Amino acid sequence: MRRLLPALLLVAAPAIAQQSADAVDPEAGAGAETGTAAFEGLPQRVQDALAAKAEGRPTQAQDWMVAAANPLAAEAGAKILEQGGSAADAMVAVQTVLGLVEPQSSGLGGGAFLVWYDAATKELTTLDGRETAPLAATPELFLDDAGEPLKFFDAVVGGLSVGTPGTPALMQMAHDKWGKLDWAPLLSEATALARDGFAVSPRLASLVAEDTDYLSRFPATADYFLPGGTPVAAGDMLTNPAYADTLDAIAQGGAEVFYTGEIAQGIVDTVTGAEGNPGVLSMTDLAIYAPKERPAVCAAYRGRDVCGMGPPSSGALTVGQILGMLESTGIADLAPDDPQALRLLGDASRLAFADRGIYMADSDYVPMPTDGLVAPGYLQSRATLLEGDTALEQVEAGSPEWSHAMDLAPDMSLELPSTSHISIVDAEGNVLSMTTTIENGFGSRLMAPGGFLLNNELTDFSFATQQDGTPIANRVEPGKRPRSSMSPTIVMQDGAPVLAIGSPGGSRIIGYVAQAILNYVDFGMDVQQAVAAPHAVNRFGTYDLEQGTPMADLAGPLGEIGYETEVRELTSGLHAIAIGDTLQGGADPRREGIALGQ
Repeated sequence: MRRLLPALLLVAAPAIAQQSADAVDPEAGAGAETGTAAFEGLPQRVQDALAAKAEGRPTQAQDWMVAAANPLAAEAGAKILEQGGSAADAMVAVQTVLGLVEPQSSGLGGGAFLVWYDAATKELTTLDGRETAPLAATPELFLDDAGEPLKFFDAVVGGLSVGTPGTPALMQMAHDKWGKLDWAPLLSEATALARDGFAVSPRLASLVAEDTDYLSRFPATADYFLPGGTPVAAGDMLTNPAYADTLDAIAQGGAEVFYTGEIAQGIVDTVTGAEGNPGVLSMTDLAIYAPKERPAVCAAYRGRDVCGMGPPSSGALTVGQILGMLESTGIADLAPDDPQALRLLGDASRLAFADRGIYMADSDYVPMPTDGLVAPGYLQSRATLLEGDTALEQVEAGSPEWSHAMDLAPDMSLELPSTSHISIVDAEGNVLSMTTTIENGFGSRLMAPGGFLLNNELTDFSFATQQDGTPIANRVEPGKRPRSSMSPTIVMQDGAPVLAIGSPGGSRIIGYVAQAILNYVDFGMDVQQAVAAPHAVNRFGTYDLEQGTPMADLAGPLGEIGYETEVRELTSGLHAIAIGDTLQGGADPRREGIALGQ
């Protein structure tokens, strides 16, 4: 009989909360201050939500709920929902505030994936707002003069890494399809905060302090984050009038004004004029950009359908593969801290990542066996590899069914955060799960004249184009969308949504989301416990175990069954809403977010 609330979980949340106040993740940066002091002065419901998270309790609501990575952003979404706005309306308010108060993670200069459940039609769909490679980009974009891949940060910092932003167009498309309120007022909260000022959060201040070498490289960026040469500090009041002007323009003219005219020209000039590392983005790239509506990708798991974003995201496919392989195992009868449970999870993840490296990319450019990768029969055949009690010595991609084949080489891309996740349920029962990003922390470090950072999303492509003459699926091509691990997810049961969830975290997003779903579905945790529980993530063989939690104590037992381990900070940012007779929200204690509801 499994232990529903093991000792591991009972001690984990306080440990994570304490650790995340000071920890620095090499990928995701500083942890959040988890107390209420950082956000004093905000409404009582915000204070209540912060207290619930600190105490390890889910936020409870009856009518609507929003979970987002900063209390100011969550409150902006809550105001829209209490006015009768839809989840799409609230997302616009949340995203525009996040782009101001959490600029290292997402914003107008980035891209996003959105999963939507429509309460009226009872259908799922997705919107792809991923950035695109400029038309002038070639497969050799990230190769040096000798034909060798550039060092990662030599490519990231500057204009070379900037793709065509997709977030403004995605916001507009979502509002056009599902919005109830007028467009302009949805941007008013962010506009007011940008003009009047907002208090710099502990997380933002910590990340700025850690990144001064890169942030100081470009004058406009340095002037904003390092005024007078000094990094902004927690509690400083920061204004961004240029961002307010950009939002005013978008409020009056819609997202179209972002992609043409003065704002677009400012983006292009910033990218092509980046000293030392100019890019190739053009006005044409911006003018022709359009988000795409795509069908959701779903995988069956224990009477549920786990649904999310398909290609160019690898998220839904890889999460679905992990869970699909685990369904026929006995993992649900084990405890989450049982080394054998972690063996099953770790090797299922390794098998899924092996398929990801070979097959997954922008399916508009590369033939992909999308259906075959999550076909029950294929996953059952892969699950037979999990039999035994020691780690797999070697993991290789499988052979899913597909209509036509392509011989492809293993991917060589390096995917790092920064990213943010938003989950929303509105009063009509519509559900939104959206993961939004500028890729690395502070993206390309280029600040556009419009007061927003530009992404470095093109470094999500493989820097190498081929291996021994065999092409790599996720290579750079003009107009192509780089592969992502973002995993915005809606779990369905009996035709209705029961969970909306997602996380930042680079390629570890997949592991964070899969593990949280296991915690909720298999291990009997409530939604707050599920997102707070300690992490163990395995992508390519080495097991990452979360420092400062009881998972770190499992390095020895996992080593005995064949794994190399690394104890490290794992700064996820899971935001989840469980949907049933009531709404229950969970916000990751590793970051500053909350769940608000009514």
